[in-house]
Order: sequence, then C-alpha cells, then structure tokens
Amino acid sequence: MTDLETVASRLFWWKSPEAALADQNRFLAQVMTYGTIEDLAVARHYFPESAFREVLANPPAGVFDQRSWSYWHVRFGLEPPPELPKRHLP
Repeated sequence: MTDLETVASRLFWWKSPEAALADQNRFLAQVMTYGTIEDLAVARHYFPESAFREVLANPPAGVFDQRSWSYWHVRFGLEPPPELPKRHLP
C-alpha cells in the first residue's frame, strides 16, 4: 500500500482507498479538513497547490467545517472566505 493509499484508508474508513482516490476533489477536501500534518505532507507530495485551490473553488458540500474552510482561504490569500457550501436536499 502506498503512503497516499494509507492516508485514504484512514480518512475514508467506509470505502476502499482506490474508491476514495477516484474522486480527487473529495479526497483533497477530506485531507484539508480532517487530515494530520503528516497526511497533508503526503497529499502535497502527490498533488500540486493548484489542486488544493481547485477544491476551494469547487468544494464538495458537507465536508469542510468553518475552521478549516477559513484556514485554507487565509492560507491561499482568498479572503474573505465565502459562505460554506451547503447540501441541497429535495
């Protein structure tokens, strides 16, 4: 198992690492919200900064909490952060 798959298996305990990594945007959002410093270092090794910025531009609803949402916007100089993305239920 690669180090990236190890991160995926820990952050997506309900699915296989392969399935978690299949959706890059959702995987990175999960790392940005729930990952450790070590998880982030692994993700940054495999993904460019532009991929993390893309997550903020097109975030999956229901993943980010207010703290991590604000942190990543400040980290990339995207202030003020917009409202958190919301899930829309029919």
